[in-house]
Parts: sequence; structure tokens; C-alpha cells
Amino acid sequence: MSDSSVLAKRPLQIGISILAAFALFIIFWWSFSFMRSEEVPKLLIAVVALVVGVGGIWALFLTVDNLVAQLPIRARDFLRPYVFITPAFLILLIYIIYPSIRTIGVSFFDYTRGGTPENFGLQNYVSVFTDPALLIAIRNNVLWLIFVPLFSVSLGLVIAVLVDRVRWEKYAKSLIFLPMAISFVGAAVIWRFIYYFAVWGEQIGLLNAMVVGLGGEPVGWLRLEPWNNFFLIVIMIWLQTGFAMVILSSAVKGVPASLLEAARIDGAGEFRIFFQVIIPFVSGTILTVTTTIVILVLKIFDVVFVMTSGRFNTDVVANMMYNQMFRQGQYGRGAALAVIIFIAVTPVMIRNIRNLNKV
Repeated sequence: MSDSSVLAKRPLQIGISILAAFALFIIFWWSFSFMRSEEVPKLLIAVVALVVGVGGIWALFLTVDNLVAQLPIRARDFLRPYVFITPAFLILLIYIIYPSIRTIGVSFFDYTRGGTPENFGLQNYVSVFTDPALLIAIRNNVLWLIFVPLFSVSLGLVIAVLVDRVRWEKYAKSLIFLPMAISFVGAAVIWRFIYYFAVWGEQIGLLNAMVVGLGGEPVGWLRLEPWNNFFLIVIMIWLQTGFAMVILSSAVKGVPASLLEAARIDGAGEFRIFFQVIIPFVSGTILTVTTTIVILVLKIFDVVFVMTSGRFNTDVVANMMYNQMFRQGQYGRGAALAVIIFIAVTPVMIRNIRNLNKV
């Protein structure tokens, strides 16, 4: 094909690409409005979301890529990388950056359900920090921050070292890692049956069934203050130990065999090797795993919401935020709590990213 024929077809291809992009924009706009309708069956909404979300993005990428391909070589080479990163950037902008800025703005206003923003100031933060319930929530968050990373990482490291020496290593790791395949809500439902306390009738909760079977009286585990917070913390430890084990197991396998052998020749026992050789060698991985779990714990919501909804002095900041915003309609106070969580999580995330960049 001659250069003249290519140049003759270029305006037509550009026009087709522009029309296709405009048509896709209309489809996206319609699909967003369609999926927000409360009268449409949920299954149909899921189908539209799948088709438009996958097929639409794929078609949009091909359309824009074809449009860029019609440009001169220098402009094409400059713009093509942005064709790849723009969709991800737009999603980041729409679903993370804009909501974050919007939440920070709402936190400075008296904003209630059905009302309009008014009275700019720090009144939401003053109300939040003078609320005794926040002190209880912060205390509980501190308990979660101390015990969940401590036990999850410690158990994960010990199990990683021990399982590395057994014959059926992969099967043992699969069983320990299995809880990670369960969502936080699913795990909370499972543990509700374990802690379940029947006011009357047969005790179907696992713990109370064992207590009654041994001749004791059933216990309302989730009402037993302050131990109920530790009973909830156990759920998170159960979930995260497998994650810590898998990551730390890879690090432990990277410890040079010559280093371990040299320690044994020098007369070091297994405990001394563990504390003075293995732990220092994998300390970077331990820090990364710990900060990852800390981030999860700072945002903990699902387990508390499903198990107690914050009752019996088990509330945490994220659950308090949900109650303020969606149950009481206090959007300003809920946004203020969200900002507090954001401020608490950000330094840990920065630390974690820096650790990952050093690897």
C-alpha cells in the first residue's frame, strides 16, 4: 500500500476512532446510571457491570490506541505510554483521590443526612475527641495494634521455621494458610458460631458446648468485658498467621545453609540459631509483614461489625465512623473519624513502601 493511500485513509480512521470513543463514553454514562437504579434486578446489574467493565475498557483501549497510531511517529511514541496508564490513573483519581479530598472537606462542616454543609470549622473534631466512646475505641485499637501483629508475626515465623523441617511441608502450609482464603466477614460468621451463647435451649456454640459437656455453665463470651476484645483479636490472629507464615517462610529459605552450618560448628543450639542467625537475617521481611498487618488492623471494621457491632465496649474507630455516618446520619463526624484513620495509616504505609523499595 502506497504512502498516499495510507494518508488518504488516515482522516477516516481518526474520525471512526473519535466516534467510537464518543459512543463508548455514552455507553459508560448509561451503564453507571443503569447500575444505580434500585428497580433493576441485581443479576442484570452484575451482568452489565461485567460486560461494560471488561469489554468496555478493552474496547476503549483499542479505540484510543488506534487513534494514537494515526499520529506522527514522534507524537505516537510520546502518547502511547499514557494510553496504558490513563485508565488506571482515572480510576485512582475517581475512586481514591477525589473521595479522599471530599471526605477531608466534609469533615470541616456540620453535615447531616438530608441537610447541606454549614458552619465551617473544627467542631466535628472537637466533638469526636470529647466523646468518651472515642477513648474506648482508641483503647481497643491500641489493643489490636499490640496483640495482632505481635502474635501473628511471631507464630508465623515459628511455624515457618518448624514446617520447613517436616516431610509434608506443603500440606501443612496449605492448612495454616487456608483462613486467608476466607473474607473477614466469613471468618467473623464462623467464629460467631464458636462463641455463640444461647440464652435458652441447647448450646450450639462450640466453646459453650464444650463447657456444658464438661459440666460447666455456658458463658456469654462476647459480653465478657474486657476479655471480649481479646476474643475478637484471636479471629484476626487466626486470619493473618497464615499470611505471615508464607512470606516469612520464603525469607527463611533464603538463609544460606553455609551460615547455619557455621553456627552449628561453633556450637550454637537451635534456639540460639533461631534468635541470633535467622531472625537478624529476615528482619527486613519481618518489618514489612508487621507493617502490612498494622495497616490492616488500623482499618479493622468487618470483624467487629459482624461480631458485636461495637457493643459491650468492643468498638473500634472504623466501626464508630460507620455508625456515625450511615446509622446516625452525622456525615461530618463520620468524615472526621475517617480522616483520623487516614492520618494514622499514612505513616505506616509510607514506611512499608520504603521497606519494599529497599528489597
